[in-house]
Amino acid sequence: MAAQKQEKSVVWDWLTTVDHKKLGIMYLIAGTLFFVKAGVMALFMRIQLMYPQMNFLSGQTFNEFITMHGTIMLFLAATPLLFAFMNFVIPLQIGARDVAFPFVNALGFWIFFAGGLLLSMSWFFGGGPDAGWTAYVPLSSRDYAGTGLDFYVLGLQISGIGTLISAINFLVTVVNMRAPGMTMMRLPLFVWTSFISSTLILFAFTPLAAGLALLMLDRIFGAQFFIPGMGGNTVLWQHIFWIFGHPEVYILVLPAFGIISEVIPAFSRKRLFGYTAMVFATIVIAFLGFMVWAHHMFTVGMGPVANSIFAIATMTIAVPTGIKIFNWLFTMWGGKITFNTAMLFASSFVPTFVLGGVTGVMLAMAPVDYLYHDTYFVVAHFHYIIVGGIVLGIFAGVFYWYPKMFGHMLNETLGKIFFWVFTIGFHLTFFIQHLLGLMGMPRRVYTYLGDQGLDTFNFISTIGTFFMSTAVIILVINVIYSAFKGERVTVADPWDARTLEWAIPTPVPEYNFAQLPQVRSLDPLFYEKIHGDGTMKPAEPVGAIHMPNGSILPLIMSVGLFFAGFGFIMMNMENPIINPWIVAIGGLALTFGCMFVRSVKEDHGYYIPVEQVKADLKKGGN
Repeated sequence: MAAQKQEKSVVWDWLTTVDHKKLGIMYLIAGTLFFVKAGVMALFMRIQLMYPQMNFLSGQTFNEFITMHGTIMLFLAATPLLFAFMNFVIPLQIGARDVAFPFVNALGFWIFFAGGLLLSMSWFFGGGPDAGWTAYVPLSSRDYAGTGLDFYVLGLQISGIGTLISAINFLVTVVNMRAPGMTMMRLPLFVWTSFISSTLILFAFTPLAAGLALLMLDRIFGAQFFIPGMGGNTVLWQHIFWIFGHPEVYILVLPAFGIISEVIPAFSRKRLFGYTAMVFATIVIAFLGFMVWAHHMFTVGMGPVANSIFAIATMTIAVPTGIKIFNWLFTMWGGKITFNTAMLFASSFVPTFVLGGVTGVMLAMAPVDYLYHDTYFVVAHFHYIIVGGIVLGIFAGVFYWYPKMFGHMLNETLGKIFFWVFTIGFHLTFFIQHLLGLMGMPRRVYTYLGDQGLDTFNFISTIGTFFMSTAVIILVINVIYSAFKGERVTVADPWDARTLEWAIPTPVPEYNFAQLPQVRSLDPLFYEKIHGDGTMKPAEPVGAIHMPNGSILPLIMSVGLFFAGFGFIMMNMENPIINPWIVAIGGLALTFGCMFVRSVKEDHGYYIPVEQVKADLKKGGN
């Protein structure tokens, strides 16, 4: 039998942890930091556009901000914030003690974080990337974009590796680690949407990795994949990017759908309406999501046949999405609704996302898209999907699962103030941008002339960003206040909820379940409240529990990839201090060396003695 767990310092414990719950919290912290960074850039850009011909930002700085804002929000903020809930909640909801590959889970986090840091390093080496978050060629070629674009290419390559291996881990976890009785058609909707989102990552991030690799070869090694004068094709980059780029929207929004599908039933005191239809609607959305990428390219000149095919496919996605909207409404219909902060965000998500979907159908009409395409109408539509969908879902998840993650409640008064200030600010900022777009204001411009009818609406839009910024400050105050003064959660289920994560003690034991639960129905905890004594029936006797050891190797491997990426970037720098090949090969050697150490070193983990498990059960285990 493997040894028992050894005591470690707090810092070392977090640096070496492979516990999915701690990694979920680390994803939450990292995603929040990147979210704030990208939000500050958005605020500065809106200040620049508050009045005509402002000089708050230069055109170059504006281009760098607009590139980094979009890149960070999608890759380094929204994705890790959703991964935070996926890491923390999925094993609990399926009745597992951990994810399938704890070491790989930690590796995924550290590689993602290393890629994000590498991208952020661009500010110290001549400025950030400036070709837009889509990095269209030729703007992103060596002739037009500086070293900042190399940080974009290598940073996203490395971060994407972390995201990809984490997604594979979630897929294996859901397939192989479910508790007895937890069939696929008893999975909570959040697990289903996370499972399908992970599948999308598997198929969408690979073409992105290929495209970034080709762009890297163009920029650093003098290849010619996207250079027309050398036989390349710039439109090829657009196809590669959007084959990833549109599924990326669903990679982010499907887990948000899952969060909403957990929060609304919990606070409507009803089972989710049309569970089976919701599952299959999610699958259909994922399938169709790979068939619509070229609706971002209607103005490229693909021709009427291609435009028509992609327009029809785009409109078709509205059908399964509409099924979800109606099922959420039917769940709330007749329910005994509790409008706490989580439910406020979940219920406001529905009409806000519908508005974003309606403008999406408008943009799906290829002839009309010629008018909308490069205007602020697209900016408004996109943010009604990303903020009105994904961010509202994330905020609902934060207030819903915060007690289970941190052991105390967030303050409800501050939470509701946060909700109203953020909601008002969001609609002030982005609803007005639909009108700006219809009036002809182009997107991606850092200034505009006065007396064109655009002044007032731009001023209102910027005021909205001040509201949103104030709301985020209120949330930070709430987190700090609640940490010291918040209501401590001593019960397993403060919400009278329905799923398995609320069946175990708060704070969650390191092994999650002292005895794996026997699942007997959809909404297993609620079923036991109605048909049993309110506790889950065990599917195994009490015994010693095997747990994996922590490891510093994931952190070291991510450091190796960081230096490898930086070494390749140095190849495009003038007069580097050290030979770039030494840095690149040294970083790769460090990473592969750790892989070798991991492969030859036996690690049997440790056991939690049966006596400790029994003592925990007596104190109120699952």
